[in-house]
Amino acid sequence: MGNRLSKIYTRTGDDGSTGLGDGSRVGKDSARVEAYGTVDEANSAIGLVLAAGVGEDVAGVLTAVQHQLFDLGGELCIPGHAAIHDADIERLEQHLDRFNEGLPPLREFILPGGGEAAARCHLARTIVRRAERATIALSRHEDVRAEPVRYLNRLSDLLFVLARVLARASGHGEVLWNHERRKG
Repeated sequence: MGNRLSKIYTRTGDDGSTGLGDGSRVGKDSARVEAYGTVDEANSAIGLVLAAGVGEDVAGVLTAVQHQLFDLGGELCIPGHAAIHDADIERLEQHLDRFNEGLPPLREFILPGGGEAAARCHLARTIVRRAERATIALSRHEDVRAEPVRYLNRLSDLLFVLARVLARASGHGEVLWNHERRKG
């Protein structure tokens, strides 16, 4: 493969437009750019989770997710392209079940926290939720396959469970929401 980015600046976006993967140009504030841009932001947030030092098992899953998010961003950047498939979603569900199996049932809401890695994982989860909302908003105006939305939905669930796992592994534990704090 040749140099993909031999020149970083092109000046072609100075007019407020950007090129899609199919060569067409759209406004940088278009719903499509918002969707794949937020997927990119989620990918970066997962990089922050990995930088916090997580176990090998979690790191392997999250690194694979980063590759898939790059694929998903490509799907959203190239109208009509398919890169995320049912098998990708099923793999997330398998990880979700495996990591959730060892956790106690959740009887209260938890606050984002529980140590640095867990807090970063909660942040990544909220960005993935925003990416999901942006992708749904795009689907209201343009064709978007169901798989990217389903993938993002499962990924946010997986990140929630991983945040719980990381909070417990760090020794900080989960911070439960105290809904009784204002009574009395």
